Amino acid sequence: MRWSEIPRDAKAYMLYHTLISPGLIVWILFPLYLMETGYSILEVGAFFTAVNIIAVPLTYLFGRLFNRWDIKKGLIAIDVLDGIAYVLYGLAKGVMAPLMLFAGRAIEKLSTVLYPLYRAYEQVIYPEDKYEEIFAWHLRLPEISRLITFPIMGYILGYVYPGPESYRWAFLLFGLFSAVTVAYIWKFLPSVGREERITPRGFTFKVGEFKLLLAFEALLTLAWSLAPEIVLINYVVFVLHKTVFEVTLIACASSLASIIGTYASERVPEGKGFQAIGVGMLINAFYALVMALSPPFWIVLLVHAVSDFGSTFWFPFYRSWMFKLIPKEKASEFHSAISSYRKLLALFTPFVAGALASLHPTLPYAVSFGLFLLAGAMFWWLARKGIYSRTAS
Repeated sequence: MRWSEIPRDAKAYMLYHTLISPGLIVWILFPLYLMETGYSILEVGAFFTAVNIIAVPLTYLFGRLFNRWDIKKGLIAIDVLDGIAYVLYGLAKGVMAPLMLFAGRAIEKLSTVLYPLYRAYEQVIYPEDKYEEIFAWHLRLPEISRLITFPIMGYILGYVYPGPESYRWAFLLFGLFSAVTVAYIWKFLPSVGREERITPRGFTFKVGEFKLLLAFEALLTLAWSLAPEIVLINYVVFVLHKTVFEVTLIACASSLASIIGTYASERVPEGKGFQAIGVGMLINAFYALVMALSPPFWIVLLVHAVSDFGSTFWFPFYRSWMFKLIPKEKASEFHSAISSYRKLLALFTPFVAGALASLHPTLPYAVSFGLFLLAGAMFWWLARKGIYSRTAS
């Protein structure tokens, strides 16, 4: 699919994600900031668990409410909340620092309650008959943005101005930049209210397939939640004795591999989506196995790139399958329910991951390895039954 063939509104939405991608470095800096200011990996895991608890019921509640509300306003709320959270991180200093960090994390977690609205918005704004092709572009552009900006920011924060004080300035910068992204949403993204969400005639809710989707979500959520960003950061910075620059190099290698993965996904024959997902799961399992063996830095960089290639390779087919199982008029409610389900499954996994990593830095990856294998086996079994071919048609 060429860029010129993508509808204007879909292009505007993709460019929005390209604009906010550099700010994702905060997801690296925040746990690193906590650990560099005296928190252990176990304490960071417990900290993340505590603020996850409030998010489970709120996610579904807001998703249900946005069945009637304009989803665009929810996207604005996400950026406003994230901006406030990042500013609080930047101002967290002295005796009030723990309180401001927890308040900021709670506000950021409140914004994640609205994250399912991204999927609901995509389900409506992207052409239904081009989901697989358009998601390749959806992934590609933000990864290009990260590939350009992450090494620059990583070098500055890792070698030129290293340390927590510089991280706080970065938090403030990205917090204030949210004003730009809010203005962009308001000006360029179309509204998506009830009248824009009409399920096509002939749609049938497939209970059996939806149960299979939930089973996969359970395996995938647990696999990734047991080896989150904090485990990687702890291993690279405190075990391998590297800096935030090397962490961003891993992110850049992953972005480059993801860009290649978007082109590879476009080469998958029609009706072979489940086989592609199965292959992607096996690639992710290989990544987890290598990480469990405590590899040196350059192997870590390489295997993370391979893993992100696999994740990007299977993502368009899974998202397309998901969207075709969900009625458009209840898209926000369904996506929020799935997100609440993920949050419930992953509620205590940051603490468990922190506990496992405190025993051995790469132990969480060994558990993830088995879960990825199960997920891959599930989709190869589904492919043999021809379910994806029937859904795609």
